Amino acid sequence: MNYTIHEVANKFGLSTHTLRYYDKEGLMPFIGRTKSGNRVFSEADLNWVKMVCCLKDTGMQIKEIKRYADLCQQGMDTINERKEMLVEHRKQVLKQMEELKKNLELIDSKIAIYDDPELAEKMYGGLEKS
Repeated sequence: MNYTIHEVANKFGLSTHTLRYYDKEGLMPFIGRTKSGNRVFSEADLNWVKMVCCLKDTGMQIKEIKRYADLCQQGMDTINERKEMLVEHRKQVLKQMEELKKNLELIDSKIAIYDDPELAEKMYGGLEKS
């Protein structure tokens, strides 16, 4: 089954402008076109778009996603380099997750204080200081 750019945009919560930008930047080198020049997405292309979104959403920069896409196009000889890119990116994602976890804990502690006005009074004397 094939999909239009509008269908893909809706499926992934992206704008068609974003998909066109990703294509223009070389992030989607596999996307086919109709005779009239419209982008047409296959099931395999949807998996690729999902990967691009994953990398982008987890903080990988466009130029690095492009590098990854270029390596994919080069074939099996680049598997080790692709794997290393993903291993390094994974490390960064784990670091981000730890930072988010610490921030979430602080937010949760603040919510707990707000849930207990007596505790807030004891800690802050009725005035918020942190």
